Amino acid sequence: MQTWEEIEKIQPVASRTIMNSINKNRISHAYLFQGDRGTGKKEMALLLAKYLFCMNRQGVNPCNNCINCQRIDSGNHPDMHWIEPDGASIKIEQVRNLQKEFTYSGMESNQKVYIIKDADTLTVNAANRLLKFLEEPSIETTAMMLTENGHAMLSTIRSRCQIIDLQPLAPGILQEKLQQEGLNEMDAKLLSVLTNSLTEALELAQDDWFAGARKIVIQWVEMYTTQPEDIYTYIHQYWIPHFKDRESQERGLDLLILGFKDILHQHIYTDANTILLSNDPSKLEKRLITFSQAQLLTILNQILMAKRKLKANVQPTLVIEQLALQIQR
Repeated sequence: MQTWEEIEKIQPVASRTIMNSINKNRISHAYLFQGDRGTGKKEMALLLAKYLFCMNRQGVNPCNNCINCQRIDSGNHPDMHWIEPDGASIKIEQVRNLQKEFTYSGMESNQKVYIIKDADTLTVNAANRLLKFLEEPSIETTAMMLTENGHAMLSTIRSRCQIIDLQPLAPGILQEKLQQEGLNEMDAKLLSVLTNSLTEALELAQDDWFAGARKIVIQWVEMYTTQPEDIYTYIHQYWIPHFKDRESQERGLDLLILGFKDILHQHIYTDANTILLSNDPSKLEKRLITFSQAQLLTILNQILMAKRKLKANVQPTLVIEQLALQIQR
């Protein structure tokens, strides 16, 4: 998204709050963007960063063409620093390094910006170190923290930030927008359930990795009705090589949840439309015989538990092996 007007279409309150701050020349020294995955936290932070560095501003918007805008888009601006978890958390060494960078003069101006992704994963020591940084802000420094769980952060950090709440985009509205972009109804419906972001949904629609992930998950679910004895081999041959990092593993589990929800809905509603699985009558009958409603509820809870284990940095292969065996019981 290149302008605040584009963001306003999906986040009207949040975008207007930022635009009002820009118009009144009251940009905060620290922002906390909080909202579900895909609601536009990163896009808003980068757009604000571009505005701060832009050489040819167009009202409240950056020009998106100058060298500073281009370097922010490519992640190469020397005075904008991006921090994300090192493993499962953001560690004190990362905050120390950030503070060290800020002791130097800006490469091209006195303006400096830092963006912290998944700020709720700051360790206690890192959070306390960052707090001291926030307590003595430089006029030229702007901090932006992105999180899906703002309430997990220190209240003292929250109190020093202007909190920007991002609302989820209704799936029906997103599905309609995706179909307007040329996606078929089934793809648009699936993507509107997986993400609240139009940009992310369109990227996934063109992503070969996502197409492969979708195929792997569908085959895994269907194998429980046809070849359950081969599940363990299947996940080692296909799942583990394909889902290599925590973000992709969580995406895979989100797809798995949709697959088993499809079966549950087919138990409850005779005319249920599936989101991930096909409506092939022969496959439907096998699914309903294989899984009872009680089993499906248990399986969905087990998948959610697997997601929590991944967030707790439990070894991913072990998590998936255990899950596969739990579902089979």
